[in-house]
Parts: sequence; structure tokens; C-alpha cells
Amino acid sequence: MKAVLSVLLVFFLGIVANDALAQISDINSAINKAGRQRMLSQRMAKAYFQIGQQIEVERSKRVMDASIAAFDRQLVELKNYAPTPEIKDTYLKLEKSWLAYKDLLLGAAPSPQNGRKVLAISEEVLALAQQGTVQLEKRSGSLAGQLVNVSGRQRMLSQRIAKFYQAGAWGVADDKSAANLDKARKEFTEAQQDLLASQANTAQIKDALDLVKQQWFFFDSALGQRTLADKRAQTAVATTSERILEEMEGVVGLYEKLSK
Repeated sequence: MKAVLSVLLVFFLGIVANDALAQISDINSAINKAGRQRMLSQRMAKAYFQIGQQIEVERSKRVMDASIAAFDRQLVELKNYAPTPEIKDTYLKLEKSWLAYKDLLLGAAPSPQNGRKVLAISEEVLALAQQGTVQLEKRSGSLAGQLVNVSGRQRMLSQRIAKFYQAGAWGVADDKSAANLDKARKEFTEAQQDLLASQANTAQIKDALDLVKQQWFFFDSALGQRTLADKRAQTAVATTSERILEEMEGVVGLYEKLSK
């Protein structure tokens, strides 16, 4: 089973990396990649906390390395694509925050002291990535653009939930982390219902959303486990958060193609 999961993870990381390498071709592609920056901001913090706890260390390092590389590439693309001065300014600000974030992630081995800093700056990077995504969605003005944004935000929420869970398990959570985790779980459930109800859904999208529903069951169950010394609960969250992210990547891709 572990071998199969490792193969799937490598395959998934390759999909993300290859998609990030492709140039932005239209507004929906821009919204997808802008939204993926939100997700990566949370995924990197999650991986950092997992490495610090010695959870799935080699896999978490691969997640970290692939996420950093993808964020770097997509940031360059989004800056170059930015269709208005306001959007360009957002990505210049994001670049500044990103450099500080990356220094923390790569500057030294994970420690609880730096983990608290990672938690804080991951929120700052997320806020700017969210701002850019919303600006691009408004620029689009289409239903497809809206669906790409909403489904793309689900990717972020899957990683945000896991981030706060792992922060709590490692003892680096702040006084807002528990409430933010609960809020993210609620937002994921509500947004998934909205996506399921969309009149724009094709049969393929409906099938993909059904797969997400199945993965959410496993992920949500893992979140309900108590964190004990054997770290089985943290490991379960680490693996199930990646599986639901993989399924949501597929959903976003399908929404991106709606207007093509």
C-alpha cells in the first residue's frame, strides 16, 4: 500500500509541476494558477510542520520542494500576465512576502520557534494570493471563472485544515488556530455543496465531485482522531490531505475547461 501511495504522490507532484510550467493562456488559466498559489502557501506550512514532527519525512520534503518550485514558477507567470496595474501591484507585494516566507522554510531545519513564524507568514502570503485570485476572477466576469475560483479555494482549504491540525499537534498553534481550523472545515463543506448544485456541471464534473466527497469522508475522519505519541493521527492527516487535494486538482481543471 505504501508503495502505491508513493507512486501516486510522485505522479500527482508531476501533474502540479507540469501544469505550473505551462504558460498562462487565458483568464481561467490565470485564475487556476492564482488559486493554486493560495493552496501552496498552506501546503508548504503543513509540510514544514510535518517534517518538524518527523511525520512522513521524505514524502513531506518532496511535497515542500515541489511546492516551493511551483510557487516560484507561477509567481513569475502571474506577474508577467497581470492585465492591470492593480493586479501587477498585488503580485509584486506577494513576491516580497514570498521571499521572506521561503527564507524561513529553507533557512534552517524546522524548529518550533521558526514554526510559529511560518504559521504567521503563511497567513500573510495567503491573504495576498487570495487578493490576486479575486482580482482575476472579477476581471473574468464569467461563471467559469467563478467556478474555477471556488473549486480552487477548496484545494487551499484542504491544506489549510491540515496546516492548523499539524500546528496544533506540534504545539506551534496560535490562539486563533483552533477556530480557524473549524471555520475552514465548515467553509469546505458549504462550498462543496454549492459546487454540487451548479447548473454548469457536466457528467464528468459530477463524477469528480463524488470522488472528492468520498475523500472528504476519510480526511474528516482523520481530523477527528486524537494526537498521541505514536503519531498515527498526524500521519493520517498528512496522507488524506494529499489525496483530497489530488481529487480537487482534477475538479478545478475540469471547470477551467468549461469555456474552451
